[in-house]
Amino acid sequence: MRILVLGATGYLGGPVARRLRALPGARVVVGGRSPGADVPVDLAADRPRDLASTLAAVAPDAVVNCAGATGGDAVTLAEVNARGPAVLCAALREAAPAARLVHLGSAAEYGPGTPGRPVTEAAATSPAGPYGATKLAGTVAVTASGLDAVVLRVGNPVGPGAPSTGLPGRVTALLARAGRDPDTTVRLGDLSAHRDFVDVRDVARAAELAATASGPLPPVLNIGGGEAVAVRELVRRLAGVAGFRGRIVEAGGGGSARSARVSWQCSDITAARDALGWRPAHSLDDSVAALWAAMGAPPRGPEEVPAR
Repeated sequence: MRILVLGATGYLGGPVARRLRALPGARVVVGGRSPGADVPVDLAADRPRDLASTLAAVAPDAVVNCAGATGGDAVTLAEVNARGPAVLCAALREAAPAARLVHLGSAAEYGPGTPGRPVTEAAATSPAGPYGATKLAGTVAVTASGLDAVVLRVGNPVGPGAPSTGLPGRVTALLARAGRDPDTTVRLGDLSAHRDFVDVRDVARAAELAATASGPLPPVLNIGGGEAVAVRELVRRLAGVAGFRGRIVEAGGGGSARSARVSWQCSDITAARDALGWRPAHSLDDSVAALWAAMGAPPRGPEEVPAR
């Protein structure tokens, strides 16, 4: 089986590519802008006919699109998250119409949730900002493409390799710098929001199952932990595994604008279980420990962490 992975150098794409390479009989081809890519692909800039030529040469049985932008201005987000999937679908229809397409979407497409009510794939979408809106546009391009395609709507990923641009990676870096000095104070924004955290390794397993499943799949599948966890609790567990002995201070309105608008999110993951036989294998404690260990630091905790 020949599988083309786009965005394989990213936070989610790396684990996906590694998992697919371990499949017996699989040949993984990496497409992207990095010098190490097997084939050059830039979904934000390539024309459909040029990308179609690249796809025809690869002749993939499946394509897993992990490429995406989580930051930047609205133009950058639209180029990567909205235009990219549309161009990919147009090229696939021309060059490899029978290939299975697995596209990584985002739970941000749903927008604000209702506390105590996990959202199913049939829920209305009302993204709260440009990121969620552009990811939703990409999802629409994929689900309306007529291809053998599925969108995996991923919750808040956590685990080894978390980038410093996201809260888990940023907090981990802050705690590593702080060490065990009891006089250290780490200042963060409002941590009261609830999120559905899912381990990046579980996301990779879902992508593998979706790429190799026989027969058609539902157009959208939620991939999350299936539980709403306070961001404050995630930080507390990170501080525990780091052995942090100082203070964590929430500086009022210092959180992101999106967190203020989306205070609660949780995905119903029943459909992924039914369609793929998938469910999360890693607990939040597993994810936190792996995130800390990936920095090359042994666990120091547990500690009781004062906060206010």
